[in-house]
Amino acid sequence: MTATTTTPAASLSGPPALTITRPGEGTTGWLGTVGVQFKLLGTQTNGAVSVVEHPFPVGALVIPHMHTREDEYSIVTEGEIGFRSGDREVVLGAGGYITKPRGEMHSMWNAGQLPARMIEIISPSGFENFFLELSEILTAGPPDPEQLMPLAARYGLEFGQPSWLPDIIARYNLTPLK
Repeated sequence: MTATTTTPAASLSGPPALTITRPGEGTTGWLGTVGVQFKLLGTQTNGAVSVVEHPFPVGALVIPHMHTREDEYSIVTEGEIGFRSGDREVVLGAGGYITKPRGEMHSMWNAGQLPARMIEIISPSGFENFFLELSEILTAGPPDPEQLMPLAARYGLEFGQPSWLPDIIARYNLTPLK
């Protein structure tokens, strides 16, 4: 599945372990409306960060949610992705960066007419395991809501229905997961 390689940790006086993930490498999964490709896991960074890529099909919306344990840093690498964090909204094209701080409700969507992609840096690491578990649940078929809420709670993830959501869905012709 993944071709990511990590060299063994060196002695205390030697260099730290080196992890290499080449373009196109990394285990992939599906999160319901967007994909995920795992690039660096917390186990490879001593828990400092994890890095994933998210492909966004046209019309994709990541439902509003709030992290209680980690911050996210996103870099758009292709297409246009809209972000709403708190009361701030922006659409970024390739090369755009945004921070999404813990404790703030946020959402993301494909704001264009072509597929889009972004890199997500998660700090500290650990939340990449939510993506892994969710992807495994969705691979098995339609999820049981009784499975999803405890999974989200285990990772300190909260969902919301902010008043601004219907407007974003209408303006960008989005297809949220039902």
